[in-house]
Amino acid sequence: MNARIIVVALVAAVIGGVVGVLGYTWVVGGSGEASAPIAAPTLDVNAIPTLNPTQAFAAVTQVAELSTQVAELQSEVDTLNAAAQSTPEMETTEAVMEEATEEAEIAEATEEPPVVEATGTRNLYRINGESSEVTFFLQEDLRGVRTDVVGTTNEVAGDIILDFANPSASQMGTIRINARTLATDSEFRNRALRAEILQSSSDDYEFIEFAPTAINGIPDSIEVGETYPVEIVGDLTIAGQSNPATFTADVTIDSEEQISGTATAIVLYADWGISIPNAPGVANVTEEVTLTLDFVADQVSE
Repeated sequence: MNARIIVVALVAAVIGGVVGVLGYTWVVGGSGEASAPIAAPTLDVNAIPTLNPTQAFAAVTQVAELSTQVAELQSEVDTLNAAAQSTPEMETTEAVMEEATEEAEIAEATEEPPVVEATGTRNLYRINGESSEVTFFLQEDLRGVRTDVVGTTNEVAGDIILDFANPSASQMGTIRINARTLATDSEFRNRALRAEILQSSSDDYEFIEFAPTAINGIPDSIEVGETYPVEIVGDLTIAGQSNPATFTADVTIDSEEQISGTATAIVLYADWGISIPNAPGVANVTEEVTLTLDFVADQVSE
């Protein structure tokens, strides 16, 4: 009798503990409503764009070459000046003209390399959340069945600048996603995402952000109606932690007024300090997560 009572008590304690955890997750997970309309830092189409790493390397190389030329020309001028001072009677019109030519070359060589200037060919596009979607994908065993887990939201924002005259000067601003609004086919899973996994129920971690640092593979010319594959490198911040991430993207210039595309990256959630809590019936969650942004961006009038 006593043994039976002990077993019953243990079972009750386990059930109570599970119910308590589930109840905590349900309450802390919240409703999944955004705290405010989604918005991201904006880009200024009239500002002189920052050089990307390729352009910056080329500019540094050019400056170094010019500095060498200046030093060589200055040395030659110094030699000519010394010769003229030691034998002034030998100075001729030809020597004077040669010295003037050398000085002109120095002046030309010391000119700063041209910078990329904003022109009327730079168009600003802003992601349209109603026509865009962010998706994450992974797999898990749910009650013994291998299951695809897909979470989506259209709470995404960000700016893109295309420079039709100088495509390498195109830019992408910070992409911001409201992680609190990511939803799967299970409300309990959604609340677990918000309460424990992404912690997006906290105002501090409501947003996921991707800050691009380079766009690789931009062609020398771009045209309306064409699709271009690019690689977007940047810093991805999830639940307050940042790590480098690379998205492969196909961007289509639908018209001068609209662009669209798909960008995808595969990440390991553990790299961001994220762990999957134990849940009844859930096992073998994949370590890799596929992140996808399907976007439509409309031109912003000045």
